[in-house]
This record gives sequence, C-alpha cells and structure tokens, in this order.
Amino acid sequence: MKNTRQFLVSGRVQGVGFRDATRTRANELGLAGWVRNLSDGRVEVQAAGSGEKLNALADWLQDGPPSAKVEHVDTQYIESSDTAPEPFAVR
Repeated sequence: MKNTRQFLVSGRVQGVGFRDATRTRANELGLAGWVRNLSDGRVEVQAAGSGEKLNALADWLQDGPPSAKVEHVDTQYIESSDTAPEPFAVR
C-alpha cells in the first residue's frame, strides 16, 4: 500500500522551474503523483510511494531547485490514491 502526502510549498516557487524540477526529482525517486501551481503563488504537490521515498522528496522540497526560495512547506497525509499518475506529472 502506498502512502500519499500533500505538500504546499510557499515562497518564490513559481516561474523558477519548480514544477519541472519537482517532477524530475519525484521520478528519480519512483514516486507517483503530480505538481501544480496554485493561484495564491504556492505550489501544490501530491505524491504517493513508500515512506522513505516521500521523506526524501519532503527533504528536497525544503530547498527546491537552485532558482527557488522556499519559505515554508506544509505537509499532510491524505487518503491513499491508487490512481496517482505514473510517471509523476506536471498539471
């Protein structure tokens, strides 16, 4: 059974390649899910996989790509979704 987490990333995270970099990192980790921009300037990430791999993504999201400036990451566990896209997608 996959664990699923939602991450809401705030800071300078739009217009800096954050979504593409997140997709690349999530695919390297073998995670399913997606990433998208929100209208309030945050980036939302929903990822499914093993706890260890989700922890690795959570650690990476604290910094993001070099051009980003992450200020805060809110994380919550959500009900598992077997329909999460693989490979990880940008929405």
